[in-house]
Amino acid sequence: MSRDTIGQFFMIGFDGTDLSSDLAAFLKEYRPGGVIVFARNLQSIEQIVELTNALQRCSPQAPLLIAIDQEGGRVSRLPPEFTIFPPCEILGRCRSSDLAYAVATATARELRAVGINMNMAPVLDVNSNPANPVIGDRAFGSTAELVRDLGWATARGLQDNGVIACGKHFPGHGDTVADSHHELPIVTASRQRLERLELLPFRHAASQGIATMMTAHVLYHALDETLPATLSPAVIGTLLRQELRYDGVVLTDDLEMRAIIDHYGIEEATVRSVEAGCDLVLICKDRNRQVAAIEALDKAIADGTISTDRLTQSLERIGRLKQRFLASSQPAVVSDAKSVVGCPAHQALLHSIDQGAERLA
Repeated sequence: MSRDTIGQFFMIGFDGTDLSSDLAAFLKEYRPGGVIVFARNLQSIEQIVELTNALQRCSPQAPLLIAIDQEGGRVSRLPPEFTIFPPCEILGRCRSSDLAYAVATATARELRAVGINMNMAPVLDVNSNPANPVIGDRAFGSTAELVRDLGWATARGLQDNGVIACGKHFPGHGDTVADSHHELPIVTASRQRLERLELLPFRHAASQGIATMMTAHVLYHALDETLPATLSPAVIGTLLRQELRYDGVVLTDDLEMRAIIDHYGIEEATVRSVEAGCDLVLICKDRNRQVAAIEALDKAIADGTISTDRLTQSLERIGRLKQRFLASSQPAVVSDAKSVVGCPAHQALLHSIDQGAERLA
């Protein structure tokens, strides 16, 4: 398996607001399957269109996944001229799948207009622990049924409008008292409790055909005594792939988060996550770590640690995903984007949600 192919298993972040010579050289040499953009990369409609088109031109052999975390509320990466919807908790209070679908539709149309084809949403975590420092208002609510219904409505709204949805963070980050950005959370709930609460939204999304899912950097004692979900064959390979029968693309959360990087080197974490059943490895910042991870996977293939059959499965999933959502993609056009981004219909929808939230407060 060539290095060109190995890069397809990676989604990378980068610095800057344009296609630097360094970034262009990296994309052409390692050919990652996708990139993820953050607020640090995004300034205006014109600049985003130029950036996404330039990124795609660097990958003529296969269209890039261009992803973003645009959940709404405090997890919003887009500039102010876009329609920035409130956090999922507000939609949860409205208890309307139709409204969640409408918000996702508007978000997808604005993302797609500027060349972003994947959104790391919906959050399918149930906000079951009030002491949780990382989920909170990012969740639709504290009941599994509400999260299930609004989460799937959000995924449908994105996918019906040409943007890849990503359910996160499997198998659930809502009952933690630690933030995996900073340390490894541990959940001691029983398997029965996980089935009743945390797993319900993911099980439903998997059965309905959500395109991708993101793993949680959380240790669940009832599922695996030693390995966090991202690195666990029991969680990814057995639970998600076999029991939930999910054959969509699974990507890791950022492997640079301290829940992982404080306990495993980037090389070991990469190999373990792919062994566990993940298809895409997400590394959001450090170029040296990105290169080291790609080389570690290359070595693991060469020495037989990971079989080519295992990687062929991932390549097929990634290929199906790109064929479904990206095969007919065209370069973004500034004039078209300006007619969609922040348009009156989307602003009216935002205003109606704000008014509804005030009445419910």
